[in-house]
Amino acid sequence: MLRILLVFSLLISTCFFSQIKLNLIPYPQKVELQKGEFIIPKNLKLNQILPVKETDYLKKRLNYLQFSDSVKEERSDLTYLAFPPNDKDIANEEKYSLTISSDGITISSASNSGYFLALQTLIQLFEQYKDSGKIPAMTIEDQPKFAWRGMHLDVCRHFFTVEEVKQYIDYLAMYKLNTFHWHLTDDQGWRIEIKKYPKLTQIGSKRKESMIGAYVDNTFDGKPYGPYFYTQDQIKDVVKYATERHITVVPEIEMPGHGLAALSAYPELACTKGPFEAATKWGVFDDVFCPKEETFTFLENVLDEVIALFPSQYIHIGGDECPKTRWKECAHCQELIKKHNLKDEHGLQSYFIQRIEKHVNSKGRKIIGWDEILEGGLAPNAAVMSWTGIKGGIEAAKTNHFAVMTPGAYCYFDHYQGDPQTEPNAFGGFTPLDKVYSYNPIPAELNAEQSKYILGVQANLWTEYILDFKQVQYMIFPRLFALSEVGWGTSKPENYKEFENRVVEHFKILDKMNINYAKSIYNISGKVIPNSNGVFYELSTSQDLNGIKYTIDGSEPKSSSATYHNPIPVSKAMKVKSAYFEDGKLKSAVSSQNFTTSKTTGKKITLENQPSENYSFGGAFTLVDGIVGNVKQLGKTWLGFQGKDVVATIDLGEKTKFSEVYFNTLDNKGSWIHLAKSATVSISDDGKNFKTIKEIGKDEILSAKGKINLKVGNQNAKFIKIKIENAGIIPAGNPGADSKAWLFVDEIGAQ
Repeated sequence: MLRILLVFSLLISTCFFSQIKLNLIPYPQKVELQKGEFIIPKNLKLNQILPVKETDYLKKRLNYLQFSDSVKEERSDLTYLAFPPNDKDIANEEKYSLTISSDGITISSASNSGYFLALQTLIQLFEQYKDSGKIPAMTIEDQPKFAWRGMHLDVCRHFFTVEEVKQYIDYLAMYKLNTFHWHLTDDQGWRIEIKKYPKLTQIGSKRKESMIGAYVDNTFDGKPYGPYFYTQDQIKDVVKYATERHITVVPEIEMPGHGLAALSAYPELACTKGPFEAATKWGVFDDVFCPKEETFTFLENVLDEVIALFPSQYIHIGGDECPKTRWKECAHCQELIKKHNLKDEHGLQSYFIQRIEKHVNSKGRKIIGWDEILEGGLAPNAAVMSWTGIKGGIEAAKTNHFAVMTPGAYCYFDHYQGDPQTEPNAFGGFTPLDKVYSYNPIPAELNAEQSKYILGVQANLWTEYILDFKQVQYMIFPRLFALSEVGWGTSKPENYKEFENRVVEHFKILDKMNINYAKSIYNISGKVIPNSNGVFYELSTSQDLNGIKYTIDGSEPKSSSATYHNPIPVSKAMKVKSAYFEDGKLKSAVSSQNFTTSKTTGKKITLENQPSENYSFGGAFTLVDGIVGNVKQLGKTWLGFQGKDVVATIDLGEKTKFSEVYFNTLDNKGSWIHLAKSATVSISDDGKNFKTIKEIGKDEILSAKGKINLKVGNQNAKFIKIKIENAGIIPAGNPGADSKAWLFVDEIGAQ
């Protein structure tokens, strides 16, 4: 009988604990629920040895409570204990433990930083249980996996005030990020006061106008922008504010490229005479810093003032997207290459970065730069920020250099996070919440020892298309939640739905703070899947599927429209519109998708070269999914290939008659996207032996403006192979000259 009672008691206890769902982000490393609960008092009594500044922060966050110091021998509701000196993990300053019982709350840590992180967990628990007035008893043992958990903010394309930057820092602190990467200089504006060079802000902090709308529209607002910059006193204020929240501010001063704003103020630092002006367009420009002595003197003086303002171990020196056009034409640069026995202009970039590194090292600091600093050889003590993919981070780690992983495919928050048709204008790409959450910063190519050189993970927010701070909020939330958990090391992509449930609960916190977050996860998302007679269009939502209403005739969905139960068959041209309804009321944006079908739609397709991860949504199947890409939205419907040809083979399943083959490519040179150089169509009955039936060259593609429709005569074949040749190296006089061109390709069809 006693045994039965014990088993019954255990079952009840297990059932009770399983019903408790903690809405914590990032989720802690270890949580053990206990019996009992802490009753939230109206007046929270604090132990008098609590760290002062961090506890003041707690009081501000929980401003609906009263606080008082407990007197001697009186029980405290919140107590702090330092970890014992013999704790084996004492070196991890961010480690903490949090114990909650009916007797009170105890936080233990190795440092004030650990205490502050524990407070973030505690604040979230108070938020969750504020209405019930009691927090379940529990013990939390927690520490981050990665030392660098960062968010970046570009204030050059669009400027944000000191108060807005402080709000941004608050968001990082709330979710246990510890690094704020402040992008302070670029072609479009210089945003930091340098007292030795006043013209940097007098001239370089303003531009005559700004690009607006989609890049391909090439439209400008005609309005002067600026002068906008931060004074050194304002910089000090922001750094102090961040430090109080245990966040390191890493400044970025771009070099040798992205320097037009500086050159507009001091044209003598360029390879040509100028004149220059801060860029009004987005993109990359040929005029860069010239590696002559006066340039190095200038940059060293600038960095001296920057280093005096920022106590961070690392100083970010950019190093990305530096065209070599001017260096190739510059007699001084060519003489420098000969003098130092450098291989080429890439070697000259390495020389440039190493000169700067020696100066920064002499001041007791280290440099970090975008992964292009690997070109020509990495500076001895440099760290790499791997953005073009993961290869830069892998190369750095394998050569015993530290790296921060920030690949565009997962960590660029200027990308679309929902259906581009229902989202504000964005840079391009497609990086929804679940994709961010799926990222693992440790590349599989690294062994355990090499993995130690991965400092952590960071997301970047470039602001070409972000005009105000409300839009900043929209682009980072809720994706910052996913980044937080990835950086903490507790993300579990296989349990994404559980994470999404916690995200929805945290929306309540954002609502209270009047934060403008994206509600894209509520919207209907569509996925095209193969069908023996075309394709299916599969709809999904984070809510109840029965709430999805849709139409296939292009009309607006209503609560009385068809309820979605199964994937929608698409065997002819149609427009599917869908939305989510609750209690008869529209709760989401209306999603719309046009379909056009051909004899290739839904067929098996293989690619010899894979697209860039940034522009690979849907993989090869995107080229035969029946969806024609929008030239203004480089999100879900295009595949992008940098420096690679598209070689696609489509298996029609059986011999099929057709007389036309069509495809689309993009022309957007400002974004390094060039039309194809040529295209070849071949056919086969066995998939091995192909016969060429059509070839076209650059002139024909140019005259068709990339919309290619080829008359191929009456054909009857099982396989179609199409080779679309990349433009190769971008020629001089174009943005990104000497770099590999991008080739964007859309729907390949046959009729």
